[in-house]
Amino acid sequence: MPLLENELLLLRAPEPTDIDFLYHWENDTDIWQTGITHSPFSKFTLSKYLETAHLDIIEAKQQRFIIVLKSTKNKAIGTVDIFDYDIFNNRAGIGILIAEKQDRQKGYAFNTLKLICEYCFSTLDMVQLYCNIDTTNTSSINLFEKIGFEAIGVKKKWTRRNDGYHDELLMQIINPKYR
Repeated sequence: MPLLENELLLLRAPEPTDIDFLYHWENDTDIWQTGITHSPFSKFTLSKYLETAHLDIIEAKQQRFIIVLKSTKNKAIGTVDIFDYDIFNNRAGIGILIAEKQDRQKGYAFNTLKLICEYCFSTLDMVQLYCNIDTTNTSSINLFEKIGFEAIGVKKKWTRRNDGYHDELLMQIINPKYR
């Protein structure tokens, strides 16, 4: 089986036809609470992004994959992003979104995270990956811990949410090749 898929999911590059659901997800204010977005995206902006989505991670310093569910004729259920790629130190951040609530808690995020870590460690030969998670988001913390990420620090009052400032957990995983 190819590297970016398993029996359940396929991680693929964004396509121009993805614009409608990306527009919906990027402009969902409930999702904004778990990320760093604070303003809406236009379809024009997203179309410009999709025009450059083919750029190599070295050039763009980021890479997005669309998570598709194979059992439903490749229905897109979310995205996984490699961001803040640092070629010198060979590390990057990881962010994952399973967009619709009915698709969560079904193992899709776990399978996606396994696939993306394998890709980053074997194909890109990264030394480490990290993620930032609100300390109240126990589902995400548990997910990343299942894969092998470890909490390495807490950033106090790091992000402002509707209900005030929240602490953010910094988690990290080291490529087994470099341990």
